[in-house]
Amino acid sequence: MNIFDKFKSGLSKSSKSLSSGLNDLIFKKKIEESKLDELEDFLIQSDVGVEVAKELTEKFSNIKINSKNSEKEDIYKIFSNYIIEILKPLEKKLDDIKDNKPSTILIAGVNGVGKTTTIGKLGKLLQQNNKKIIFGAADTFRAAAVNQLEIWAKKINAEIIKSNEGADPASVAYKALEYGKNNHFDYLLIDTAGRLQNKKNLMEEFKKITTVVKKIDSSAPHETFLILDATTGQSAISQVDEFKKITPITGIIMTKLDGTAKGGILLAIGKKFKLPIVALGMGEKEDDLQIFKADHYANALMLN
Repeated sequence: MNIFDKFKSGLSKSSKSLSSGLNDLIFKKKIEESKLDELEDFLIQSDVGVEVAKELTEKFSNIKINSKNSEKEDIYKIFSNYIIEILKPLEKKLDDIKDNKPSTILIAGVNGVGKTTTIGKLGKLLQQNNKKIIFGAADTFRAAAVNQLEIWAKKINAEIIKSNEGADPASVAYKALEYGKNNHFDYLLIDTAGRLQNKKNLMEEFKKITTVVKKIDSSAPHETFLILDATTGQSAISQVDEFKKITPITGIIMTKLDGTAKGGILLAIGKKFKLPIVALGMGEKEDDLQIFKADHYANALMLN
């Protein structure tokens, strides 16, 4: 299965929802005002966001549409071109990550978004070209997170630094970076807690982690990636808002796109925050985390 096929498979539920909805709104004459309102409502319900829905409705307002396939394809092309226009500048290549030894990446996200699994899959992606990977298990308040990260470390032949349950997360981050630097690792991925209900405590934890790793490398952390669950729809937007208050975000990874028809939420987030998009999780297999490509996402979303 090539990369586009993975996007197509992972976004099939979202694609079916969007394309069938647009099919229902294709008419034999210029769209009437009432139909434009229906189109805008449909797009908002598809989680693309109010601003995106308004802009797309405006684009459709002056188009004469009939039921011929060629005209239908034109409609999809307008939609996919708009998506590419918004999201293409947000593509973040792994090659763009600063070349440090190691490049330190903080991984943030609320509990339940697939954070630890995504770290494992991201570690596998970063392993290409014989890169050495180390994990820092700094979500010390959840034994399950540490255990899961250990499993992934064994699975992809990465190393892991951990501590006892309830230990200071910053001390784990410090030890992991110290070990990674002394042993010439290429990438350090640090798992962090995701308890947004304790936002003040979480903010203090991130500040402390940032402070202690700078004692070893003044430029660390080099990246902070936020993991979002596509199945949560609009609540993903509030998560970005909250985490931006806690720590600077340099990239987004969206998971579980294969399990939802709400894949349009990525467009809403891209439009609103203009944060780089690193990768998309579109299945449970090890290689189902795919580096984000705006054209693949747009074309897969508009298959009919």
